[in-house]
Amino acid sequence: MPLSREALFQQAAAELGYGFDGEIRIGGNYASVIIHGDEAYVSGQIPRVGDEVVVTGRVGVDVTLDDARRAAKVCAMRALAVLRQACGSLDAVRQVLRITVFVQSGMDFTRQSEVADGASDLLRAVLGDAGAHSRTSVGVFTLPKNASVEIDLIAAIHPHLDPSRT
Repeated sequence: MPLSREALFQQAAAELGYGFDGEIRIGGNYASVIIHGDEAYVSGQIPRVGDEVVVTGRVGVDVTLDDARRAAKVCAMRALAVLRQACGSLDAVRQVLRITVFVQSGMDFTRQSEVADGASDLLRAVLGDAGAHSRTSVGVFTLPKNASVEIDLIAAIHPHLDPSRT
């Protein structure tokens, strides 16, 4: 019998060595997720666990490709945690439609898509085929809290979702 999405989420968290249960803190006056019809728009997520941004600095200068991929996985886990809180369960996710991956990059770093693979791999591992998505990855000069990576996400959700849960 295949593992549930919840079990796969917990397994991914354990592999990263972080917990994503409880409140996912945001850093400003905005909503972490907006549900409109059968779509959920998740605000940008940085690799923050609790109060700590766990991967900071420029990729290709201060941060290795492997650490940046780990940061992208943490960002994706936060996005899934926000969806889980808003929807009550990851089973409400019909399809991840799109992610945008922002990479705080050194001048000569051009492997943003390989950083983004960390998030894409994690979404597929947890959600299966529903984790397949379109994607844009871009290099940027700076990100909030000196985060190395930031990800936002749009997902299709089951329309019977109770929007009062957001």
